[in-house]
Amino acid sequence: MKKYLSLLLALCLTLSLAACGGKTDSNADAAGNTQTGDNATEQPADEPVELIVFAAASMTETMNTLKETYQQAHPNVTITYNFDSSGTLLKQLKEGADCDLFVSAALKQMDAVDGSLKDDTEKNPDGLDLIVTDSRVDLLENKVTLTVPEGNPKGIESFDQLAELLKGGDVLLAMGNSDVPVGQYTMQIFDYYGLDEAALAASGVLTYGNNVKEVASQVSEGAVDCGIIYATDAHSAGLTVVDSATAEMCGQVIYPAAVLKGDKEDAAQDFLAYLQTDAAMTVFESVGFSAA
Repeated sequence: MKKYLSLLLALCLTLSLAACGGKTDSNADAAGNTQTGDNATEQPADEPVELIVFAAASMTETMNTLKETYQQAHPNVTITYNFDSSGTLLKQLKEGADCDLFVSAALKQMDAVDGSLKDDTEKNPDGLDLIVTDSRVDLLENKVTLTVPEGNPKGIESFDQLAELLKGGDVLLAMGNSDVPVGQYTMQIFDYYGLDEAALAASGVLTYGNNVKEVASQVSEGAVDCGIIYATDAHSAGLTVVDSATAEMCGQVIYPAAVLKGDKEDAAQDFLAYLQTDAAMTVFESVGFSAA
């Protein structure tokens, strides 16, 4: 009996040691290090994140396309857009609206929230410090164009001709409001030709839009004789472009982008980096943007 019990204990001890050895091997990590007990954990999956992106209305089509591609590769990220004129977006930011990434259609609106410029009362009059300064980039360049409705009833062919028609009161032009970048570029064109915007408005030759899409709609509907909009919006609306403004007329049309300060800076920076890739630029260039 004693001999029998000794053999049984020896067998149990052997099986126990074998089991322990198997458990240790199963917890070896990829580097060959062994983990046991509570230290053997799996890497957590990416947590879901919602990115709120404020972008100029002229980017609607391209940004929606890029959103689909990015989310397919990053299923944990949900991108929510707020498209409007850059002036309206700036106003919302000043009022405390939630935003993780801001892309404006002009430098002016980005300057107004850039803390590195808070001592420059002309560029940042409210001394706002909302963006991650190191994240700021000049993302895209656009063109300001003169567009006409189908058939071009007035036979408008150039900005030079438009200036003469405006002086004579012989045309109806759609343009953006003064707080809209495309409207600000238009007023620079007026200055170039020596035109007084207030006098033109009083004479009834101007109509306005709250953003570039509204201006494009007036042209598409034939409600005006012509409109001044971006090349990208003319492309999206299928409008005929008869002339493009030079840098001498209104400067460069630069679209800056920056990450806003908050708890989603890393995710926003990753999406901004994607917008600068060759693949994203191909989408932008397909509608008339170019890399800044």
